Amino acid sequence: MKILFASSEVVPFIKTGGLADVAGSLPQALAKEGHEVKVILPLYEGVDQEWREQMTFVKCFNVTLAWRQVYCGIFELEREDVTYWFVDNEYYFKRWQIYGHFDDCERFAYFSRAIIEAPGQLGWAPDIIHCNDWQTALVPVYLLEEKYRIPQLASTKTVFTIHNIEYQGRYGDQVLQDVIGLDRSYFNEGMLAYHRDVNLMKGGIMASSFVTTVSPTYAQELRTPFYAHGLDGVINQQSFKLEGILNGIDTDLYDPAQRGDLASTFTVKSLAKGKAACKKALQQAVGLQESPDVPVIACVSRLVGHKGFSLVTDALHDIMGLDVQMVVLGTGDWQYEEAFRRAQGQYPGRFSAQLTYSASLSNMVYAGADLFLMPSVSEPCGLSQMIAMRFGTVPVVRETGGLKDTVTPYNKFEGTGRGFTFSNISAGDMTWVLREAVELYHSNKKAWRGLQKEGMTADFSWSSSAKQYLDIYQRV
Repeated sequence: MKILFASSEVVPFIKTGGLADVAGSLPQALAKEGHEVKVILPLYEGVDQEWREQMTFVKCFNVTLAWRQVYCGIFELEREDVTYWFVDNEYYFKRWQIYGHFDDCERFAYFSRAIIEAPGQLGWAPDIIHCNDWQTALVPVYLLEEKYRIPQLASTKTVFTIHNIEYQGRYGDQVLQDVIGLDRSYFNEGMLAYHRDVNLMKGGIMASSFVTTVSPTYAQELRTPFYAHGLDGVINQQSFKLEGILNGIDTDLYDPAQRGDLASTFTVKSLAKGKAACKKALQQAVGLQESPDVPVIACVSRLVGHKGFSLVTDALHDIMGLDVQMVVLGTGDWQYEEAFRRAQGQYPGRFSAQLTYSASLSNMVYAGADLFLMPSVSEPCGLSQMIAMRFGTVPVVRETGGLKDTVTPYNKFEGTGRGFTFSNISAGDMTWVLREAVELYHSNKKAWRGLQKEGMTADFSWSSSAKQYLDIYQRV
C-alpha cells in the first residue's frame, strides 16, 4: 500500500507538541509493516541545517491558491525506510514560529494545495492520504474536485485524524473564495459552515473517507459538548466513520536502559539502584534537597487550563503539606507560572519551578521523579504518562481521554494497576489520590515496585496502533 502522511510538524525536524511525535513515529511503524510511506511537511525556517544538508531538490512547480499562482519547491530526504517531502516556500514558512501568524489560514491552505499537487507532479499515486488536525483538513475537501484532474489521485482515499479538537482552524467566511479558493456551495451546503464562519476541521471531518482520534475514550468524549468544543453535532452525525486508536511512543527512544544522558541507566531488574541515582541527580539539578526517602512529584507540561493546572494551584499548599517534594517543568499561562514561582520561594528546597522548555531536563525529570501528575481537564491521548511509566515513574492522572486508556488504577486488594486515578475535576479528589500514592510509597515498597514494573513492561509501542491504522486503510 502507498501512504502519504501529511502533517504540519514532524519529529525530528520540527516540533511544538504531540502531533510531531505521532508524525515521526507512526509512518516508520507503517513502513516496518512493508508499506511504501512518504511524509509531507513544510520546510520551516526552524528546520536545522544538519537536515537541510541531507535533502535533495526534486522539483518546483506552481500551486493555484484562489487567484494566486504560488511557487512550490519539493525537497526530499530518506530516513529509516520513510521518504520525507519538504514543501519549500519562504514567503509562507520562513517565519520565527510555525503557528500564530495573521495569515495562518492562507499558509496552511497553500500547504494543503501543495499536498494535493505533489503526487501528480512527482508521478506517485498514493492509496491513502492521512491528514492530521486543522492544518491539513482542507486536503480531503480539495480532493473532492482535484481527483478528477490529477490521474495519480483517481483512487486515493483520505483518513483524517483529530489530535486536539480544541484547535479547529476557524475563520470568517470572507476567506472562502479569496484565500481558500472554494466556491460558496461548500459553505451554503454546510461542509465548511459553522455559525456563519468557515471551520476547516469540520470540512476535514465531513469530506474524509474515515476519521480517527488518538484514543478510544477521546472518540467517545467527542460526542459530548463539553469535550467537542462545538463540533459534537458533526461528530455524532459522522460517527459511522469514527474510531479511536491509541497513540504509541518510541519505546527505543524512551528506554532507560539505553539513554546515556541519565545519571544511571537501568532496567526492571536494576530499578531500585538506577532510580535512586537518577533521583539524586534530579534533586541536584533543580535545587531540591537530596532526600532519597522523600517522594518527588513531577509535572512536565504546557502550563494551560485544559491541562488541569487550576487544580494544582488550588491545592498547592495541601500537596506540599504532604511529605513530598515537587518539580514543575514547562511554560504557559502567566498565572500558573507566577503561582509556581511563588511556591518555589515559599518552599525552598522542596518545590522547584523550571519555567522553560528543555528536552534533556524533561528526561531527567521522567527518570528521577517518583510520581508523575497529569490532572488534565481534557487529554486526547497524552504521551507524558506513557514516557513516565517507561522510566518507572508512577502516574497520577484524571480519568479522561488517553489517560484513562493507559493508566489502570491501583487495586490494593489484588495488587494490580499502573498508577492512581481520579474522575472528577476536583482539587480535593486529586489531593486525596496523591495522599494515597504517598502513603503507599512509604508503607509498602513491594506494592510500589509492582506499580513501577507494570508501567515499565507495558506495551506502548506503535506496532499495535499501526496495525489498526492499516486495517482502516484497507477498509476505506
